[in-house]
Amino acid sequence: MKTSKFSESQIVSTLKQQEAGLKVAAICREHGISQATFYKWRSKYGGMDASMLKRVKELEQENARLKKMYADAQLEAHAMKEALAKKW
Repeated sequence: MKTSKFSESQIVSTLKQQEAGLKVAAICREHGISQATFYKWRSKYGGMDASMLKRVKELEQENARLKKMYADAQLEAHAMKEALAKKW
């Protein structure tokens, strides 16, 4: 997947421009993005500020860590079941 040339804080500041009253077409022209990209950003980051964005990042990292822990636990449980099944 292609990474964005804009950081999340830049995206939020771009969205703040629209909230301040600038037209979407002018913002898109200024930043060199399409209107579809702008509206996709707005659906994902709309209403966020920098602190909320940081918190979302932290939650995503924690969620990834928990998913890995769960997968490891399931793998271990499966291995234990196989080992017990072979003994009987």
